[in-house]
Amino acid sequence: MCICMTAMAKQGKTVTLRIVETSDVHGAFFPYNFTERRPMEGTMARVSTYLKRQRKTYGDRLILLDNGDILQGQPTCYYTNYVKTDEPNIAAEVINYLQYDAETFGNHDVETGHAVYDKWIREVKCPMLGANIIDTKTNKPYVKPYTIIEREGVRVAILGMLTPAIPNWLHESLWTGLRFDEMLQTARHWIKILKEQEKADVIIGLFHSGWDGGIVTPTYEEDVAKKMAETVEGFDVIFFGHDHTERNTTINNTLCMDPSCNALKVAEATIQIRNGKVISKKGALIDVRNEAIDQQYIAHFQPQIDAIRQYVERQLGTFVSPMRSRDAFFGSAAFTDLIHQLQLDETHADISFNAPLTFNTDIKAGPIYMSDMFKLYRYENKIYVLRMTGEEVRKHLEMSYDLWVNTMKSPDDHIMMLNEGSAGDEQRRGFKNLTFNFDSAAGIDYVVDATKPDGQKVRILQFSDGRPFDEKAWYKVVMNSYRGNGGGELLTHGAGIPLDSINNRIIFMSERDQRYYLTLKIEREGKVEGKPLNNWRFIPDAWARPAIERDRKLIFGE
Repeated sequence: MCICMTAMAKQGKTVTLRIVETSDVHGAFFPYNFTERRPMEGTMARVSTYLKRQRKTYGDRLILLDNGDILQGQPTCYYTNYVKTDEPNIAAEVINYLQYDAETFGNHDVETGHAVYDKWIREVKCPMLGANIIDTKTNKPYVKPYTIIEREGVRVAILGMLTPAIPNWLHESLWTGLRFDEMLQTARHWIKILKEQEKADVIIGLFHSGWDGGIVTPTYEEDVAKKMAETVEGFDVIFFGHDHTERNTTINNTLCMDPSCNALKVAEATIQIRNGKVISKKGALIDVRNEAIDQQYIAHFQPQIDAIRQYVERQLGTFVSPMRSRDAFFGSAAFTDLIHQLQLDETHADISFNAPLTFNTDIKAGPIYMSDMFKLYRYENKIYVLRMTGEEVRKHLEMSYDLWVNTMKSPDDHIMMLNEGSAGDEQRRGFKNLTFNFDSAAGIDYVVDATKPDGQKVRILQFSDGRPFDEKAWYKVVMNSYRGNGGGELLTHGAGIPLDSINNRIIFMSERDQRYYLTLKIEREGKVEGKPLNNWRFIPDAWARPAIERDRKLIFGE
């Protein structure tokens, strides 16, 4: 009877579906940025208003999807992940309140660790998807590989996957018992099942994997959305994310959309189906920043908002002088050097690596609040110490500065490696490469010659305490866990350490995250005088100084 009714529904009737995706929300749940202590542009409170209007038009023909990276990025997430763990995870509460139909994992969701994301999975009411997240005990997907959603007789299949590059960023302790299979082959396997067994009329890919590029290994690629549309037949729409870059395009009749991040926009696909076949589809990226804030949504979450506000407004100490993350791109800077000093003090390592995790933020002189800890250190990375040779240290820095610094041919050249096309990219903002991979070092004195070719820019002079630096000697090098697991490939492609041997180099892993130790340091010291260590600089000075002024004005308008 059910099969007959479904078949009858498909005959001659045109069904219009509206499918909406959010991605890389990163805790932007409320219209208040708890890190910056100011109103937030992107917020799920505005998305809620947009969704209510869509549901008035489409009813249950609206299908709502989220593409992961929702468990990290704001103090809101940290509070519910690690502080108030006896209550439901706020990310699950938001997903449930807005009535999502399916959710996938993001890499930052995995980074929270089993205790957090396993609880989140249990609390989310919609299907959690991850066809290529495999339980090594059963050799089957750890969560559902796909879900079937039926609307007016139309069977819509949602296949979820996560970039398999997790081992390049995260220690195995965070994903014990799991593996992450290559996406293209996994898609071919499941799409056959969706067509032949599930008889899906519409097939949607929901992939936490960027457009293209990223990490490429002999067995997998980090970002494959473009290649998926080019080489895997059967997808009507591919919703993707991870790279924080807007895209709305069509390849091989597959609609491909990425709404970027932080609940600023949503991806919207309108699909018409007749007689079990897709007859039209149209994609759009919808800016929700002009939507009104849903006051019912706010009222529902007001107790959580009040608790988080109280948590972030706790004063820890005082900063004697202001710090700005953008200074770190142009030389030794108080913003990054505070972390360098913390890492060296906590571990007694010889050398520290650190990059600015926030592109452009200010911390003013005066009272330091818990919210400022999320400006100083955005993610829940731990502290690692690895054994490295002096040569590996130099090569690591060479790759970092090659990503960051142009080779100047004349005094009028740019000193920064820029790309005008990346100005709107949340992770580049005018730089050619990802700024969170721009490692500087502390504990050693060195110069960076902007006139030298790639691989020859860095000259290490000595240790900052006067000891000689020896490229053949072994040293203890402290860094965050993202870098220490191979993130950014500075240890692998830069220093030349094979990925499978990095774990054997780790001699210390902190129990808690970097922000925890930073908080303790500030509470202990009371007054913190953030100042640059001035242990490195760009040369030649006659070229570098005016070039820095030009590029600083070009990028930051100052």
